[in-house]
Amino acid sequence: MSATPPASNNSAPKARVPKPKWLRVKLPTGEAYREVRNIVSEHKLHTICESGHCPNMGECWGEGTATFMILGNICTRSCGFCNVSTGKPLEADPFEPGRVANSVKLMGVKHAVITSVDRDDLADGGAEIWAQTVRAIRHQSPGTTLETLIPDFAGKWDNLQKIIQVAPEVVSHNLETVRRLTKGVRIQAKYDRSLEVLKRLGDVGLRTKSGVMLGLGETFDEVVETMEDLRSVNCQVVTLGQYLQPTPKHLPVAEFVHPDTFAELDEIGQKMGFRHVESGPLVRSSYHAEKHVL
Repeated sequence: MSATPPASNNSAPKARVPKPKWLRVKLPTGEAYREVRNIVSEHKLHTICESGHCPNMGECWGEGTATFMILGNICTRSCGFCNVSTGKPLEADPFEPGRVANSVKLMGVKHAVITSVDRDDLADGGAEIWAQTVRAIRHQSPGTTLETLIPDFAGKWDNLQKIIQVAPEVVSHNLETVRRLTKGVRIQAKYDRSLEVLKRLGDVGLRTKSGVMLGLGETFDEVVETMEDLRSVNCQVVTLGQYLQPTPKHLPVAEFVHPDTFAELDEIGQKMGFRHVESGPLVRSSYHAEKHVL
């Protein structure tokens, strides 16, 4: 793995490096997938699975897992890896929690993953909408387990407390990359602040999870160090996947990491004591999410 820092957004190459064969994706199949797809189309439901072109959509839907994004589709941050639009978001929709809960019920989702854009424009960072969404899903689908993939709420811990109070089965917050590359990859985020989010969640007994993208210029040892940092705050689940450049305007891929390297990191993570390690080129934050509640 390379030790070269990623280029800035402005220096991203026009031509992309060809993807290796291990990044080829099988088309979604299966009766369960088709049933969910029909419901999504008929009711015009919105999932990150579709809008993010997730390579694991068929597998996850077949297992009864789906991911929803709340608080709009415009983010107040401008991370170099993310294809979500940056700008001034619309006002938060107070009816959104009910709509998301209705979608979960219609789709028959067994395990729902909820994520959001960053809403630094809101005094509570969107925490109240987060809490209402969890409550609404539990009201309409009491048998559905929940993972909330939350932002850092700009380190305003009173806002994080609203997530703690509704106690999702899993609370996830992604480091995304190693310490050295954080400033260039997550421009408005802080590595240690993200670790503090996970620590505060873990300290009250919640199961925590984090994700790291590989192929941005990190070294193998830096990835291992990041995993050690996560274990130091009692993070119990980690996902490791290959970064893929959404558009030529985003950070370029420094390296396509071989599956053997992901397998080695998986083994290291297991020895560190993570309850679950998901490590592979096509792994994304919500991959096998239904297993992380066990």
